[in-house]
Amino acid sequence: MKKRHEVLFNQLETYREGLLFDVNDISAVEAEIVPEGFNNNIRWNLGHVYLDQYMWIKVLTKDDLYPESFNQWFGFGTNPSDFDENTPSFEELKQLLKEQTNKIKDMYGDRLEEEFPPTEMGMFAIEQVLSRTIFHEGMHTQAINDLKKFIRK
Repeated sequence: MKKRHEVLFNQLETYREGLLFDVNDISAVEAEIVPEGFNNNIRWNLGHVYLDQYMWIKVLTKDDLYPESFNQWFGFGTNPSDFDENTPSFEELKQLLKEQTNKIKDMYGDRLEEEFPPTEMGMFAIEQVLSRTIFHEGMHTQAINDLKKFIRK
């Protein structure tokens, strides 16, 4: 693996560990609270981060990486009112997130530079969409930390 790809996966792992650390002290009850002024809860944010990373890879590769129902629960414009009895729990989402980076590395570690038709944002390689998802994950990590502050006031 090229050094820059090792760095990319190191970043993915480090930021994911940070996200999981930030939710480690949150209870399942707290993860369900949508404070006034917010559209989503911590559980939704975790599912959205999980979906987003796979979704961008799927946009390029067309590989089926997640159940279609994740779009209904965690896609853009959704919120916890879209959850049903099949929506993964807070604990299940934490486990999925914990496993995701290694799964991506195993599946695509040797294909990071493979070129595909570009996305609407001009990204044409998996390494490009993964770097985009780091930024996105950081935004949602901050949203989770904001939710924690409001919940624990």
